[in-house]
Parts: sequence; C-alpha cells; structure tokens
Amino acid sequence: MKTKEWFASWFDTSYYHSLYKNRDEVEAKKFIHNLANKLNLTSNTEVLDLACGKGRHSITLNELGMNVTGVDLSANSIEIAKKFENENLKFAVQDMRFPFENQKFEFVFNLFTSFGYFDSVEDNLKVIESVKQMLQPNGVFVIDFMNSERVINTLVLNEIKTEDSIDFHIEREYDGQHIFKHIKFTDQDESFHFTERVQALKQKDFEELLTKVGFTITNLYGNFNLDPFNFEDSDRLIIIAKLK
Repeated sequence: MKTKEWFASWFDTSYYHSLYKNRDEVEAKKFIHNLANKLNLTSNTEVLDLACGKGRHSITLNELGMNVTGVDLSANSIEIAKKFENENLKFAVQDMRFPFENQKFEFVFNLFTSFGYFDSVEDNLKVIESVKQMLQPNGVFVIDFMNSERVINTLVLNEIKTEDSIDFHIEREYDGQHIFKHIKFTDQDESFHFTERVQALKQKDFEELLTKVGFTITNLYGNFNLDPFNFEDSDRLIIIAKLK
C-alpha cells in the first residue's frame, strides 16, 4: 500500500490549523489588493486559487468581484472554506497535479509557498502542465513562494511556538535540496511528530520549469507590497508568468 504523502497527512490535521492559526489576515488581504491592482483584475474575472487552504485569499478575491474557485488537497481545509461559498465562490478537494474538471480560468494563483512539496521535478512539471490546461489563451499564472536563498541564509534552527495550549517544538534543516521543518508536540499525553519538506526552489528553477511548459515570466516581485525581487534580501519570490 502506498504511504500517504506527508502534506496529505499533516495538512488535514487540526494541529496544522492550530500551529498556523495566526497567519496575518490583514497582510493577506493587502497582498491580494496589490495583486488585483497590478494585474488589472476586474469584476467577473475567472480565477482559480490553487492550494487554497481554508480560502482566505479566495474570499478576498471574491470580495473584489471576481468569480473564484478554490481547490486544495485537504478535505478539512475545504470543509472550513465551504462555509464561505456563494454564487461566485466555490471550493473543492483537488490534487493540484491534475486539472480541475474542464474549466478554464483567466488567472491561476498559487500562494503562500504552496509549491515544491513533492519528491520529484516531474511532479513540479505536472502541476505547471495542469495549470496550463486550466488557463485560457494568454492566461496568467501567479506563484508566491518563499525566497529560498534568504531562508537558507537566515534559517532559524530551533524554536518553540505555543498555540491552543500546545507547545510546538520546531527544528529546521537544509539538506542542499529541501528545507525541512520537524514539528514535535504532545497533546493529551500523546506524542506527535510531523515533518514538512519543501524543495528549496530558486528563481532559475522556476524559470526552467515555466519555460519548459510554455510560460514567459513577465514580472518578479520580492514582497507583498510588490517591490522588485532581490535574491539576497527579498522576503518572497512572487512570479507573474504568462502563457504564450
């Protein structure tokens, strides 16, 4: 029997939502507003939020008047997101390595480092091929990823984060290809250990992947204010890629 992939197991637990419960909603909304202005998104634009989690970005896009579909592999996250559904905002469980039904979108967003979870470059290509199939002609793919070079250079090796009365002991490491986050904690006298593993993809890696599938990178930004990207000190690597 195939072992369940780490992200499918961890992302679907209540503990994942506890650990990351305090993600900055104000910052997320500001980021979406900045993107909407920069990309000239208008009402009724067809948007896919790929790996949407509990839907915080999808909800803001919809509030700006767009028709939004949010998909995520985590059934628990989608169950939460579905509470916010309306006529122009829908959510579904979906593996981003495969196209979502037969719908076509003008924009596909993949935000908050929701890429590079897989074991192989082939899976990365499958994601981008899937996005290509779901985009309309001249469609735009937006990737918001960590700036791996800065993360590696400033890696916090150990910390303890307390959420919902649980002390999450977090250890980080870099093996030359992946950044690992080992998360250990005890709840109700039971010990847990989860490991997040993300490929430390850099600008050139994304350029190669996107070019191979038929995208052209039109802009690179380094933070949620959409300032220019600098590999040494930018917080994020935000890529705007257009389908040729």
